[in-house]
Amino acid sequence: MGVSRLDIFYRRLLLTKLFIGGWGKPEDLKRLFEFRKVIGDREKCKSLVPKDYPVYINKTEEHTDCQIHDGFFISPLEHLVPGILPPEAVKARFQFIVPKRWQKNRPVCIHLAGTGDHFFWRRRTLMARPMIKEAGMGSLLLENPYYGYRKPKDQLRSSLKNVSDLFVMGGALILESTVLLRWLEREGYWPLGMTGISMGGYMASLAVTNWPKPIPLVPCLSWSTASSVFTTGVLSKAVNWTELEKQYAINSVYEEEIIKLLEYCGADSFKMGPELMKNTDSLEHLLGLSGEDSVSVGHNSKAGGEAEAGRDLLIGKGPEGGGARDRVHQFLSSVNSSGTSLETPSSLHANNILNGMKTDSAKCCRPSLHRESIGFMKGVMDECTHMANFSVPVDTSLIIVVQAKEDAYIPRTGVLSLQEIWPGCEVRYLNGGHISAYLFKQNVFSFFSGS
Repeated sequence: MGVSRLDIFYRRLLLTKLFIGGWGKPEDLKRLFEFRKVIGDREKCKSLVPKDYPVYINKTEEHTDCQIHDGFFISPLEHLVPGILPPEAVKARFQFIVPKRWQKNRPVCIHLAGTGDHFFWRRRTLMARPMIKEAGMGSLLLENPYYGYRKPKDQLRSSLKNVSDLFVMGGALILESTVLLRWLEREGYWPLGMTGISMGGYMASLAVTNWPKPIPLVPCLSWSTASSVFTTGVLSKAVNWTELEKQYAINSVYEEEIIKLLEYCGADSFKMGPELMKNTDSLEHLLGLSGEDSVSVGHNSKAGGEAEAGRDLLIGKGPEGGGARDRVHQFLSSVNSSGTSLETPSSLHANNILNGMKTDSAKCCRPSLHRESIGFMKGVMDECTHMANFSVPVDTSLIIVVQAKEDAYIPRTGVLSLQEIWPGCEVRYLNGGHISAYLFKQNVFSFFSGS
């Protein structure tokens, strides 16, 4: 099946890079992997969030067709994994939109935000209010960590700074969704459901794996894992692979310690390295990317040349190949051969720095580094995002997955399908790609969510 040219074109318009800060602190990754073992098991999570967890409404607006309540609570993740959330994201904010008159019962759907969906306007306008009009259904819009009021000051727009930020977001949203579902139950709202588009659909899926009761779920434009999104999808071209590769090469903790904590070993795990590279290469060929877009999942030839030149300058290598570092070594050798000793503390320190630079340079330039970094990305993504690493929802017959046939952002090739992981769920397909569906099929998503 082909991929949408609009998806490819739209990706080229995005100039910001993802994960400019790198993988995240190694100690944070270790804590998140340990927490995943808990949050991935529904039985272990029964007592994580108290049934009377405090939720507050601090503002109510009256409109002709609805009431809009603004509310907040402290994210349970702050209590369970202290300090893992940025300070701005500790307070979870939401907007609760309810009809003036309920038609039957008091149904409510929780909507989680897709990539770039800051604050509440988009979901309120395109999903919540149409669902009130057409189905008499209320909507609760939860703001994602790292978005809107919860966005860290040093984050550029929607681009998560570290790979670990995505895992923090997922863990927080699972717990926060549980808080809101329990609050809605206490307030007498029923039936309850969850939905989201793109990343929002994926996060809603994660949340439902942790809910101990049958619940309808409509994830739109999402799939079984985020690993393919960042390794073989068009969004992989926005990943700052230069920084990720450098950190992976220089800091041995990723290769020697963290990789040993990766437990997911399904048929599509990172251990299937050759198959992953085959999929990556075939995507490059399929997209026909060349010139400025022909990246080794992130590097074009021009940028690669500039990066190589920059790296040469960084380690003291000049345009003619010898460079400052070689001249320093020649100078030191010539002086030592003449009988003059340079073994002073400052010279020893200088030599140590030069040797360290040489070692780091060798690590960063090893031929297999890019392939290893892609494998590591797939490994950590599958560990914290693969649905097979989480409990199966209580009743999969209540799940309708909405997919775009030509989605280039969410590759389905080479990964387990949701039907394999959640037997009994239904998958429906829309014509077109990710972007066209996200922009022009909101009415279809609201129909499925409200039905």
